[in-house]
Parts: sequence; C-alpha cells; structure tokens
Amino acid sequence: MMEIADFDSLRRAMAENSEEPEGPARNARAEQLLVEAEKLNVPLAVIEALGHQLKVYNYSSEKDKMFVPFARLLRMWDERPEDFDEYETHSLHWVFKWMTAGMLDQPHIPLASIEKWLGEMEHRYRLAGHSERAVRSAEFSVAGHVGDLPRAERAYAAWLAADRDRMADCHACELHGQGGWQLKNGRDEAALELWGPVLDGEYSCAHEPHTVLASSLAPLLRLGRVDEARAHHLRGFRLVRPMESMRGAYADHVEFCALTGNEARGLELLAERPAYFTDTGQPRSRMDFLAVVALLMDRLTGLGLGGQRVPGPAGRTWTAGELAGHARAEALELAARFDARNGTSYVGDELRERMAQQPLVDRLPLGVRAVRTAPAGPLAPVAPAPEQAGQPSFPALLAEARRLSDTLRPHALEAWAAVAEAAEETEVDTYVRAEIADHTAMGRGPEGVELFERAAELYAEAGDEGEAIAARARAAYVRALSGELDEALAALDEPYDRILALYADDATGVRQTASVLMSRARILMRQVHERSTGAGAAEQAVRELLALVGGRGGSDLRLVSRAAEGRAMLAELAEHAGDGERAGELFRQATAQFVGAELPWFAVEYEVRVAALAHEQGDLAEAERALRAALEHGGPYVEPVGRAQLHLQLAEVVGGRGAAEEAAEHALEAAHWADEAGQSGTLGAWARHQLGGFLLRQGRFAEAAEVLESALADLSAETHGDGAVVQTQWWLGDCLSELGEHHAAAERRLQAAEIARHWPEQHDHATLAHLAAESLGNAGLPAEADRAYTRAGELWRAMGNVHFLVRSLRARAWLALRTEAGPEGARKLMADAVRECEAALEAVGDPAAAERLAGELGHTRRQFGDLLARSVPEDADDPAIQEAFEAALAQLTAAISVFAELGEDLLHSRTAAELAAGWLEADLSRPAAAAARARAVLDAYEGADPADETVRARRAEARQLLEPTEE
Repeated sequence: MMEIADFDSLRRAMAENSEEPEGPARNARAEQLLVEAEKLNVPLAVIEALGHQLKVYNYSSEKDKMFVPFARLLRMWDERPEDFDEYETHSLHWVFKWMTAGMLDQPHIPLASIEKWLGEMEHRYRLAGHSERAVRSAEFSVAGHVGDLPRAERAYAAWLAADRDRMADCHACELHGQGGWQLKNGRDEAALELWGPVLDGEYSCAHEPHTVLASSLAPLLRLGRVDEARAHHLRGFRLVRPMESMRGAYADHVEFCALTGNEARGLELLAERPAYFTDTGQPRSRMDFLAVVALLMDRLTGLGLGGQRVPGPAGRTWTAGELAGHARAEALELAARFDARNGTSYVGDELRERMAQQPLVDRLPLGVRAVRTAPAGPLAPVAPAPEQAGQPSFPALLAEARRLSDTLRPHALEAWAAVAEAAEETEVDTYVRAEIADHTAMGRGPEGVELFERAAELYAEAGDEGEAIAARARAAYVRALSGELDEALAALDEPYDRILALYADDATGVRQTASVLMSRARILMRQVHERSTGAGAAEQAVRELLALVGGRGGSDLRLVSRAAEGRAMLAELAEHAGDGERAGELFRQATAQFVGAELPWFAVEYEVRVAALAHEQGDLAEAERALRAALEHGGPYVEPVGRAQLHLQLAEVVGGRGAAEEAAEHALEAAHWADEAGQSGTLGAWARHQLGGFLLRQGRFAEAAEVLESALADLSAETHGDGAVVQTQWWLGDCLSELGEHHAAAERRLQAAEIARHWPEQHDHATLAHLAAESLGNAGLPAEADRAYTRAGELWRAMGNVHFLVRSLRARAWLALRTEAGPEGARKLMADAVRECEAALEAVGDPAAAERLAGELGHTRRQFGDLLARSVPEDADDPAIQEAFEAALAQLTAAISVFAELGEDLLHSRTAAELAAGWLEADLSRPAAAAARARAVLDAYEGADPADETVRARRAEARQLLEPTEE
C-alpha cells in the first residue's frame, strides 16, 4: 500500500483506488485516505479526499454513506470557497444531483427534506450561473417516484426545454431517464427509439449503456423483438456483472430470465450475487431485486418446483417456495416504507404489478448453457380422439389406434399403449390381443422378439395366418437388430416361402406379403452394412418388394411407405457401390414419395443422406437444400437431438458460404435443442462453440464472449478434440481484446498457446503467443509481453517466417521503452529487425516474396524512425535531440525510398513516412526541406480520388506542414 507523504502521493493513491473493483474494500481505502489527507494540513487535499469518498460510495452498495462527506464538503464551501479549485467547485455542484437521487432511495429521509434539498439545489445552481436543466431533471425524478405524474410531466417538459450546460447529465444518462418516462406512459417503441444512440454506442459513460441495455429487455419482449432482447441480455449482463453498484440493472436481467423460460439461468445470476439479498445501503435497488426474486421463485413454484433448493440470503438453505414468500414480504415491507414516506401507494402498486407478471416467452434460447426447469412438452400434439362423455370408451380408443397405425402417424404407439392399458379392465377378443402384443413389441426394439412371437400365435389363433407370418418376420428382423444376422435369416426362410405361397393362392393380402418381404430386405441390407457382403441378394430382395408394391399403393399409405423405403434401400446400395450420384437421385425419389403421401417425417433421414452425399461431392447448394428440407419435413416430430444435429449441420453449411447471421441462428437453435435433449455438455458445447464463432464474425463481441465462455465450461479435448478447445479460447481472446479486457484476453490466448505447443505444426502456437504478447502489452504488462513476443519470435524463426519474426522484434522494441531495457534496448531490437529483413532479402529468389519482404523492410525503417524520434529523454540537451532527430530522419528517408520503389501499392505508406520526415525537418529548423516533403505528398496525390479518406487526410496534413513556410 502506497505511503502518503505529500499531496501528490495522495492523488496517486486515490487514482489507484479508483481503478479497484467497486465494493467495501475500495470504500474502506477511501476512508483511510481521508484520514491521511487530514494529516497533510492542506485544505484542498481534504476536499479531494472527500470527493473521492463520495464517488466510491456512489458506485457501491454503500450509497447511504454519501450524505456525511457531502455535508462536510458543503460546509467547507460555505465557510471558505477559496479553498476549492475549479475542478472541485464543479464537482461539488455536480454531486448535488447524486444527493437528490440518493435521498429518494432512502425511505427514512422525509419527503419534505427532499423537497427542501431540491430548492437548495435550485438556489445554488442559480447563484453559480448554471442552467436549471439538472434541477428540473431532479424534480422530475422526485415527482415520478411519488407518482405525481402531472408534476412529472411538467418537470419533464421543463427539463428538455432548459439549456444543456456543464451541470447537465451526460447525453447517455439523460436519454436513459427520458426513455424511462416513455415506458412509464406505456410507450415502449418511443423509449427504444430514444435509447437508440446509447444502444448504438454513440453516447456512453460509466453506467451506460449498462442500464439502458437492462431497461430495454422488458419492452423488447413486449414488442416481440426477442432476438434483440436476447442480444441485449448477453451484452448487458456482461457489463453489469462486475459492478456492485448496479443491483437495479442486475434485477432487470433476473426478471428477463423469469419472463423468458430461462429460470435456471436466473438462479445462476442469484448465486453470483448473494450479498444483493441483504446489502442495505440502497433500499430502493434492494426492493427491486427482491421483487424479481419473488417473481422468479413464483415461476419455479408454478412449474411444480417449489421444493427445489435455490440460492438465497446466507445463513440457511432455501427452497423456491420459501424464498418466494420471504422475498415478497421483504420487498413489500420496503415498498410500504417508501409509500409511508411519500404519502401515496404508488411504489407498492408498481411493485405488486411487477411481481405479478406472467412469462412473455415460453422459452427464449440464449445460446449459453441452460438446464430446462420446465418439463419439455411432447414433440407434437397427439390428435385428439372424438369427444366422448368422460373417458373415451375402449372401442373409441381402439378405433383411434388403428387409424393412427393405418395412416402411419407418429404417435400410433402411444395410442396402442392406451388401448393396452384399457384392455386390462375389458374383455377383448383374440385378434385385438394380437394387435396389442404386435404394437407393444414395436415399441421395445431389440427386446420385442418374444412379444412378436406371441402376437404371431394370437393372429394364428384368430385365423389370420398372413398377419401371423408377418409378425414372425418382424421378430426375425428384431434379431438382426441385435446382431444375430445368421439366426435372423434362418428364421425368415420358412415365413418367406409360406407368405409367397399364401399370396399366390389369394389366401393373404398385399400388405401382409409386403411386410414379410420388407423384413427380409431389411435383414439383407444389414448384412451388407455390417459385413460388406450380399449386396446382390439385398438388391434382388428390394426389387422383389418393389415389384410387389409398385403402383399398388394408392390410398394405402403402408404400401406407399414400403415403396419409398425400398427406393431408399436401392440408394444405400448405390452408395455402397461408390455411385454417389445415383444414390442421391434415388434418395431424392424416396423423399418425394414420402412427401407426396403426406408422410414428410419419414423423409428426414433420407434428406440428411442426400445432404451428406452432396457435401462429399462439393455441391453445397444441394446440401443446404436437403438440410432445409429435412428440417421442414421433420417439423415438430424430430426428436430434440435430431433437431440439434440438423440445425448444426445447416449452420456449418450456411456459415461456409459467408452467411454468418443465419448460421448463428441455426447454431443457436442447435444449442437450444441439445439442451432439451440433455446433451448440453457434448453436442450443446459444440453448438455453442460454433455460435460464438459466428457471433464473432458479425462483430457481436460481448454476446460471443458470453457464449464462448459457456462453451468452454463443457468443451474437452477427449470429447471434442483439442482443436475445438484451442479455437474457442482463440475466439474468446479475440472477443475480449475487442472489448478492452486485455488481461483476460492474454490469459485465454496463453492457455490456447499452451495446448498448441504440443502440436506437430507450430504455426498456431506461434500466432497465439504473438497475440498473447499483444494483449499483455495492452494490459500494461510490458515485461510479460516482451517474454511472450520473445517466445513467438523464436517460433517464427524456427518456421522461417521472417515477416512475423520482424514484427515481434518491432513490438519488443516499442515495449523496451517501458521497461528497464530503455531507449538503448529499443534501438538495438529495431536494428535487429532491420538486419533480419535485409538478410532475408539477400537470400530470397522469388520476386513476389522479395517484394513482400521489401515492404516489411520499409515499414520497419519507418517504425525505427518513429521510435528514435519518440525515445529522446525529456531532459535531453539540444545536441542530443538533434542527433536523435537526424538518425530518425535517416531511417524515414530510407523507408520512403523503399516504398517509392514498390510503387502505387504502398503509396499511402510512402506519403505517411514523407510527412513524418517533413515534421522532423521542421523541428530541425529546415523549413525549405519540410516544404519540399509536403509538396511531394501533394504531387503524389495529384489526380487522386478526392473522396478517399486517406487522400484527404494526407493532403490536409501536407497543407498544414506548408503553412509556416508560406507565411
């Protein structure tokens, strides 16, 4: 901890403390610094320390501590205003606004005191010559809080009419407040329009766009703009997460989770901030937080999860039901205190309305990992049975099950399960018992052999020999599914011969015969797939089936289905034989038959096969068409894991042609359905990995970072491959770098580099080390950055990559100015970079490579010149300065010569170096030389496009350089 010996050290200590995270520790340090300031016997030191206290209290959970230091500051101002410098005078008047808002947040402060304070603020602002804009804004806040809407309307109008001056809140904060008034009046669209410049980054401050993003969530949901709401949640929560003072905005994000079916994420948010349940420094934000806690717990209780353990106030365990009651009671008690202070019921009324909200979206996928708290519904609604008085009768259940089976509906087996249950209490004939056994066996997969055999016995007993044979054939196929191929084929010989004989004698129908032929074809196809033998026999069996059912289907969907599946079997055989083109065509014919028969869900598997074949053949357009068709045909009938896989495949294809936005939508859907399928840690992690990459490509860095961090929690080298882990770390590092989180970016890049270090090919390792060094430098860690650049440089040298070796040396040279190596070390490193370029140029034979290396040399000499000019010590004497500038000029002149030889491609680089040299000439008191360089730039751009920004900037700078000589 820095020792406070004088005013300067006090200021440095306060500046350092300001950079610490919000919270009690920072506040405590501010209190210590005030004690140290008082020891200096310098009034301004005490004033600045009090101001520092005010600031850290305001940006913390201990806002109630602000009033004491402010009262002391105000007293000091009244007694000796001359002790305040211009900045502290401005700050004193500025924090009047904090006091007004702070008093509103404290229900123990009487309303009369707040009104008196508002008058005091108006009086002092008038004396200081400030506009009344900030005063009217504060009055608007008071009126809005107590529910005096007519007065709030008048104050709002006066606020906007008054002139903006130095006391007005920043544009971002003002727009937030103005949008809030639109919300209060039910004008969601108007609020979002007002917030647009803040959301777009035109205006920002310490708390914006943090609070605007949070406030925008509910209106976006109400307007159905769910994609924007999702983006604002991911982006905004990342901003408020580390800021202790933003409990109100944090509450908005918890509310968003409760309103969008993301209850599990809401619980995660509560677990991250246990102190928010109990911190009492700002009662109003605590009330808001407890209200949304109650909302979230009510939602869980409504889903039948009232007994689930949830995060809550420390000291005991909580269930959702218990916390709902506790949070509601606490929130209402606080609201009652505000209403008692205000003399209205406005706060309590708004609070009750907030806690009574109903979800606005059943489930809004966010892209981050989530466990579904609500049970997933059926994949598609089962067609309702005809209305009956009370429970459906057994005949009605049986008729419905037969209808669903005959039309091949997806929920036929569920209907037969209902028949089986009802049959336990009803006397049924032998044939119905056979049907029940048959369909029950179908739902048991490999375990259904005995039931199929039992069904066969019952069919025979009922006099339907053809259906009995078909059931035995189905039993044989189930044996094949269990790997008993030889046994299955042997078991089918007799049924096959018998069914053909019966069919020839008109003793059974086409449907039963086709069922046996299909079972035989399926078994032979499994032999082809598992043993790579018997393709000829399989094809003969399939063609026998097609000869039987071809043209016979009509309205019999079972026969149509047999024909389509037979066509698909021929496609599989063509694929097995290596004829991908023929296979694709046959698969398309099969899907067309299924779709034409209004059985599109059966086409899904074959569209996926078409997509795979098209992908292998490089026909990405056909692959995309087939995958889209699979999603369309499957509709709600595809299982969650299947939907996840389809969306993920489509994301990869669409993303491959550059449509990152649509690809992100499909990756988001893939992540959602993987979560639904219980595969968050496997398929879901891969989907999130892809989603993060697509968001990064769109420049949506905050959203991408949230998604990639979520993916990393589940990605593993064992399951997904270490390449996926490295790529995710890499992408995340890129996001964090764009967001200005350089230290975290460096950590991610170094972690990825450590994995890539073990790969045979070292390019990724070198690149990641280089990027990590860049992040470390931006994070203010020059020594660590130098070590990382050194590591990267060694790798680039080993790979013979001169360009990046030189760039690492240049980066180290600039870093050296910030380390013990100093200017001398920096010049040596830059000289090494020049030598590496020159040596590579001498050795290279390829003209194109030589040209690229020459460009690198030009940029290196240009940077060498800049470094020499900037590394002159502030206390250097004139001869030393002149010597450094001459050396810098020599390097710039050499760079200009290189760029000139390389022609138009490096014209901008040449003119930039020419101008830099011109300014050095001017500093060396050579106006004619400086003017010559400026004219050279203007001549270089003669006839150039005047709309080109670089051209315009260079011309303007050249004219500026010319001005002193022309005068």
